[in-house]
Amino acid sequence: MSLATVLVVEDDAAVRRGVVDALSFAGYSVLEAADGRAGLATATGGGVDIVLLDILMPKLTGLEVLEVIRREAPGLPVIFLTARGMEEDRIKGLKAGADDYIVKPFGPREMLARVEAVLRRSAERPRQVRKLTIGGCTIDLARREVILPDQTRRVLPDLESRVLEYLACNPGRAVSREELLTRVWKVDARNLQTRTVDMAIARLRELLGDDPNEPKVIVTVRAKGYMLAGSGGEGGGEDGEGSEPQDS
Repeated sequence: MSLATVLVVEDDAAVRRGVVDALSFAGYSVLEAADGRAGLATATGGGVDIVLLDILMPKLTGLEVLEVIRREAPGLPVIFLTARGMEEDRIKGLKAGADDYIVKPFGPREMLARVEAVLRRSAERPRQVRKLTIGGCTIDLARREVILPDQTRRVLPDLESRVLEYLACNPGRAVSREELLTRVWKVDARNLQTRTVDMAIARLRELLGDDPNEPKVIVTVRAKGYMLAGSGGEGGGEDGEGSEPQDS
């Protein structure tokens, strides 16, 4: 049995072959793609545990591929493989959502160690979520549609759908406002004071018919953030926890 399935997206055939051979020898199942467009199709098609992604590629760059992966499969780990070693390039890649960054040329032992480390950190990440039933609602994230308990159908706006999908992809833990801002809104949340997340959650609860005082879909976890009900943790409480914060 293979350790995990690794997708290698690299346009340089010699580099790609070396990476694929090293991973295969170490016991991984390996898929490969020679350009960004093919890599993206494979990455979002399911069955991939981690992606090794070059930045400078034809058709779609690694950054463009990563942007779509973070939107459609936010829990999928991605490591950049690139000849760009400047600090500003590494920071740009990490801010875009990469889990790690390996600068070429690199040895197979370093690469394997980084793959193993990222897989360990990502062990709790679930597979891509497309449909779920919670609080009496049936939610189709691919179609951005929710069917309420009374069979009323509502369309979820893109932003609210992405927030809900990120929560669904992280069951069993509260997701902080800062993490949502970073992963969904793609902004630097450090020292940022904003009620953007709270307002989006309020809109989402309204669309889902979720009572903010007794939520059955999205609960607020004291001093931590938001999570889907029924996935562990403790919801409700004082000081606005369990109900929507009010604008001042």
